[in-house]
Amino acid sequence: MKDQITSWSSQIYQIRFMTLVGLLLLFFSFPKEAKSQTLDDYLIQAAENNPGLRASYARYEASMERINQPSLPDPELQAGIFLKPMERFMGNQSADLRVMQMFPWFGMISTQKEELGQMAQVDYQLFLEQKNQLFYQVKSTWYELIRLQEEIFISEENLNYLEKYKRLALIKYQVGQSNSSSPTEMAEKPVATSSASQSSMETMGGKTSDESMAKPQSEVMASSQMSSAEGMNQVLQIQIEIEELENQIEQLTADLEPLQIKFNQLLNREQEAKIPLPEELETVKLNLDRKQVLDSIYRNNPMISMYDAELSALDQQAKMAKLEGKPMLGAGVNYMLFSPRPESGMQMGGQNMVMPMVSMTLPIYRKKINSKIKETELLKKSAFHRQEETKNLLAMEWSNAFRNWENANRQLELYEAQIKLVEQQIQLLTTAFSSNSTELDLVLRTQQRLLEYKLKRVNAINLQYQSLSMLEMLAANSLQIQFESK
Repeated sequence: MKDQITSWSSQIYQIRFMTLVGLLLLFFSFPKEAKSQTLDDYLIQAAENNPGLRASYARYEASMERINQPSLPDPELQAGIFLKPMERFMGNQSADLRVMQMFPWFGMISTQKEELGQMAQVDYQLFLEQKNQLFYQVKSTWYELIRLQEEIFISEENLNYLEKYKRLALIKYQVGQSNSSSPTEMAEKPVATSSASQSSMETMGGKTSDESMAKPQSEVMASSQMSSAEGMNQVLQIQIEIEELENQIEQLTADLEPLQIKFNQLLNREQEAKIPLPEELETVKLNLDRKQVLDSIYRNNPMISMYDAELSALDQQAKMAKLEGKPMLGAGVNYMLFSPRPESGMQMGGQNMVMPMVSMTLPIYRKKINSKIKETELLKKSAFHRQEETKNLLAMEWSNAFRNWENANRQLELYEAQIKLVEQQIQLLTTAFSSNSTELDLVLRTQQRLLEYKLKRVNAINLQYQSLSMLEMLAANSLQIQFESK
C-alpha cells in the first residue's frame, strides 16, 4: 500500500510538472516565423527532461508545501496520577488531567502563510530563470552547430573550385609538354637540305643553316621548359591549397562532436543521438528598438520579479515580528478525578470536578522583538540594493547584446555586398586564366578572399542569432522578428 501511494505521488508530480512546462512554453513560445519547428521540439524536450530544471521545479514544489504548515500550536495535555490518593474535601483525588490550547495573536497564521507564499514565489522565479538559462544554452549550441555545418559546406564548395583550377593547371601543363617536343622535330629537318642550297646560303649569309637556326631553336626549347616548369609549379601550389583546406574541413568536423554531446546532454539524452540540422540560417530583423527591448527586460526578467517577491516576504516578516510582541492567549480545561472517602462510617464526596482555564503569555522582553524588526528592515534595504544592482547588470548585458546585434547587421551588409563583387571578379579571372592571360596566384587569392567573406558572413549570422538569444533570455520572452529576403 505504501509503494502504491508513493507511485501515485510520483505520477501527480509528473502531471503537475508537465502542466507547468506546457503553460510556460505556451506563454514563452517562439513565433513560427522566428524559429524552426525542430528547435521548438528540442526546447520542449529540454524543459521536460533536463535534470537541473526538474530539480529547480521540485524545490518550488517543496516551497508550496510550506504554505500549508502554519497552524495553531498543538494542544498540550498534562496528566498526573497519584500513587497514593490524596485526601481532599471532595474525596480522595486519584488523578488530574489538564488540556490547554494556545492561540497566537490575531492575524499571525495568515501572515505566516503570506510570507511563505512570497518565498515560494522567489523559488518559482528562480525556476523561471533556470529555464531561461537552459533555453539560451540550447539555442546557442544549436546555432553553433549550424554555423560549423555551414562552414564545412562552404569549405567543401571551395575545395571543388580548387579541384577545378587544378584540372585547368594540369591541362596547361600538358599543353606545355606537347609544345616542348616540337622544336626537336624542327631541328632535324635542315639536315636533309641539298648541298646547292646549303652552298648558296653559305655564300649569301656567310654561315651555315645549322648555325643560323641554332639560336632560335634553343630559345624556343628554353622557353618551353620554363613554361612546363611554371605549369607544374601551379599544379603543386593548388595541391598545397587543397591539402590545407582538407585539413581545415577535418578540424571543423572534429569540432562538431563536443557541441553535439553538449546539446544532447542539455536534453538529457544519449550522447550519440542524431541531431538533424537545417542547411542554413536566414537573416532576421528585429521589430523592436533598443528602449522597447530594455523595457521588456525590466518588466519580465525573473530576477527582478524574484526581488519583488523577496521584498514582499520581508514585509510579512516585519509584520510577524510585530505580532510576536503581542501576547498569546490560551484556553483549556482541568479535569480532576475523585473517589469517595469513608468518614464516620459514611462515604463522603467522590464527585469529579471540571475547571475551565485561560492563560496568556506576557511578552515583556522587548529587546528581541525590536531586534527582529530592525533585522527585517536591514534585509529589505539589502534586497532593494541587490535588485538595483541586478537591473544595472541586466542593462549592461542588454547593451552588449544589442551592440553585437547591430555589429552583426553591419557586417552582414558589408559581406553580402563583398561576396557579390568577388564572385563577379572570379568569373572574369577564371576566364582569363583559361586563356593564359592571368596568373594563377591572383585567381587563388581571389578565391581565398571569397571563402573568407562567406565564412565571415556565416559568423555574422551566428552572432546575430546569438545576440538575439541573449536578448530573449534577458527579456524572458520571444521578441518580434521577421525574416529578411535575400
